[in-house]
Amino acid sequence: MASKMWAGRFSKEVDEKVNDFNSSISFDARMYRHDIQGSIAHATMLGECGIIDISESKSIIEGLKKILLDIDNGDLHFDPNAEDIHMFIEEELTQRLGSAGKRLHTARSRNDQVALDIRLYLRDEVKEIIGLVDELIETIVVLAEKNLTTVMPGYTHLQRAQPITFAHHVMAYAQMLLRDKGRLVDTAKRMNALPLGSCALAGTTYPIDRELVKDILGFDEVMLNSLDGVSDRDFCIELASAISILMMHLSRFSEEIVLWCSWEFKFIELDDAYATGSSIMPQKKNPDITELIRGKTGRVYGDLNTLLTMMKGLSLAYNKDMQEDKEAIFDSVDTVKLCLSTFIPMLSTMNVNAENMRNAAAKGFINATDCADYLVKKGLPFRDAYKITGTLVAVCIEKGLILENLPIDEYKKQSDIFDSDVYEAISLDTCVMQRKSQGGPAPESVMEQIKYVKEKLNG
Repeated sequence: MASKMWAGRFSKEVDEKVNDFNSSISFDARMYRHDIQGSIAHATMLGECGIIDISESKSIIEGLKKILLDIDNGDLHFDPNAEDIHMFIEEELTQRLGSAGKRLHTARSRNDQVALDIRLYLRDEVKEIIGLVDELIETIVVLAEKNLTTVMPGYTHLQRAQPITFAHHVMAYAQMLLRDKGRLVDTAKRMNALPLGSCALAGTTYPIDRELVKDILGFDEVMLNSLDGVSDRDFCIELASAISILMMHLSRFSEEIVLWCSWEFKFIELDDAYATGSSIMPQKKNPDITELIRGKTGRVYGDLNTLLTMMKGLSLAYNKDMQEDKEAIFDSVDTVKLCLSTFIPMLSTMNVNAENMRNAAAKGFINATDCADYLVKKGLPFRDAYKITGTLVAVCIEKGLILENLPIDEYKKQSDIFDSDVYEAISLDTCVMQRKSQGGPAPESVMEQIKYVKEKLNG
């Protein structure tokens, strides 16, 4: 086993269990590409600034590129005994180059190195997540365009409330997801600041050029306080928060799909490729994907709480507690990507049962508000209209009827304002088509929503 970089201070080897407990190679190895990317930029700067000989800088860069190629090709495997990915790559470089490899760590610490690596890694991951969110929004838009006139009940308290369209319903999630995308974009902007050059906590006496490294790595700015550069993980917490909100929206959508594909609703049917059966009940077709998304949402919330709790009592600057940031944020990222990548094709392949949706909308007196509005438009105060309509609903329940087939004389018993045109006013199609207010369910209004979402996606 290779000796530790810091072994000179110690008179005996670290206990094997402590070594295993301290090691992070098992989970931070995934950042190897970003660690090498950062080291190449650092080596370039060291050479350009004359801190190390330019020939050694070039040798280090070529050595790092070869290590990257060997890992990608499977010719170099991670050493499980290495303390972390940073030491694994540095030790491999030193084995290949000798003393030149040892010069790479000049003017930096693992504290600012890991802060850099995780920003680089998460910066790439956020782009992937945003791409998946865009794809989900596009899938919702296609679904909405196919269902502009598919009437369904809108709900409050999970009780049928007013008629809307399926397009209107799913476009609500498109709006939520646009805000989720905005949070991810904002997170990525704040994340894109260079911590390298902060060193352990107090910068360095070497004449480094942090602006050069910033430009090489594509950061927007340099972090202006070296303590801050190495000691905060607010960008991890912010990303975990944005992912948690995104997962909450996915979970709500999943819950509705669970309801919709039940026999009690039967509004949709999932494609066989995105459902599972039962080991004992042959009739079952279970929406396992959506159920797992609901469950995994709690897992992501746990990751966020882990990060918040980990950081809440830490004095400046770096503390080993912060090693716990990676598993939590990596799990959040992996989980949301997995959920999005399975939810998208499930949604795009599901069958919409428009007839069942309309039949459900025809029940439950969801056009009662429109009946009251009919009276208001003819001059009656809304509260009076509300009471009259409530009485009519009670009459319908007593007689086993609905408002659409309640005889006109029953209407007139409650108010002589009613006339035969009430049936047109309370028809489901009228109820939906006349709700043209901005943001409403009328097809022309939903088309405006779709247009807005498309512009946001393309903008």
